[in-house]
Amino acid sequence: MTVRRSAAALATTAVLLGAAAPVAVAAPSPSPSAELPSGLYGTTDPTYDGVWRQSLAFLAQKIEYVTPSPQAVTWLLEQQCDSGAFASYRADAAKPCDASTVMDTNATAAAVQALAELGGQREAADNGADWLKSVQNEDGGWGYNPGSPSDANSTAVVIGALARTNVPVAELTTADGSTPYTALQALAIPCGKKDGGAFAYQPGKKGELVANDDASAAAVLGLLGKGMAVGNSNAVKDPVCRKGDDLTPEESAQNGAHYLAATLAASPHLEQPPMPGAEESEPQPDFGNTADAVVALAASGHKDKAAASVTWLERNSKAWAQQGGPAATAQLIFAAHATGADARSFGGVDLVKQLNATGPAPAGTSAPPSPKPTGGQASDSAKSDDEGGPGLWWLIGVGLVFGAGIGFLLSMRRKKQQP
Repeated sequence: MTVRRSAAALATTAVLLGAAAPVAVAAPSPSPSAELPSGLYGTTDPTYDGVWRQSLAFLAQKIEYVTPSPQAVTWLLEQQCDSGAFASYRADAAKPCDASTVMDTNATAAAVQALAELGGQREAADNGADWLKSVQNEDGGWGYNPGSPSDANSTAVVIGALARTNVPVAELTTADGSTPYTALQALAIPCGKKDGGAFAYQPGKKGELVANDDASAAAVLGLLGKGMAVGNSNAVKDPVCRKGDDLTPEESAQNGAHYLAATLAASPHLEQPPMPGAEESEPQPDFGNTADAVVALAASGHKDKAAASVTWLERNSKAWAQQGGPAATAQLIFAAHATGADARSFGGVDLVKQLNATGPAPAGTSAPPSPKPTGGQASDSAKSDDEGGPGLWWLIGVGLVFGAGIGFLLSMRRKKQQP
């Protein structure tokens, strides 16, 4: 469900959406000579994706038994505003957030998911979740920025954050009874029509719905109430596309899975159109959205339908992940984890080592336990310290940190911003 975070992608979105959604005015990019924060993952300009890529890195490390550096955790905590919200990136975190700070629902939702997984950061995660609830649109969903029209990707990633912080998503009703789930279902293309089961990013100017692969993958996870990092579960049965006007969120999610399975059956990878002005005139392989679709299929119980795509990613995604940095590598780790592939030997690449190298040295690492049969139940990575006691990753992480004489992750609190 990953929202593209490059300056070019955001500019393209602004052109395509035009009057459909207010476009945030981004802060000026750091100059080429500006030194990036030492706790930040990645080496590219973080203006549009600093918090996003940091959060995805933490989530991917969590499911691979890596304890992030205290320095990296501190950086993310200091990015949070007193309201609980996050901007895409704040170059000067010591400066209080004010009316000119452009809040980012996607960055906030990703950070909430990551902070909930870190252990010891529940207050910061809950504050972020509270802010997200406060900016819910009247149709039940969320846009990229507060007040902008709801879209499938933003709504889905927010649902994942709220679910991870134990917020009863179905009970978040607006004045007309809309919920986050009904907001997503309103973007579903009915079965029996062209691209039936798919989801649109947003309605067109005339209310038309156009299938969007990334939005479809995001909506499947959102309707299942899952975050970006999901566990490995066995396939259950072939997905079906169910007709009707009173579908449950689960049924709508399965319709989306049906669309994704059919799309990947025709080609093991998704495609993206060439960017405006690009030399290539033909669609190009879309590695990120393919990885997202793999996770969505696995989360909905159909990882067998994603097997060919995982193989394709193993063979072809090395250069893309290296160029894309921590967020791209994290997406591949999510896909590997959700389908039972080995992220430490993914097409001959140790994705975990590659991710760790993009930021401060981790506080500790541990090899994952030997795989066990999963039966028919999903092993959702979200079930950790807040659901039935500390998760295995957190216990391992605490042991490693204390072994090194560091009590940081149990005592760290976000530095209080100036009022």
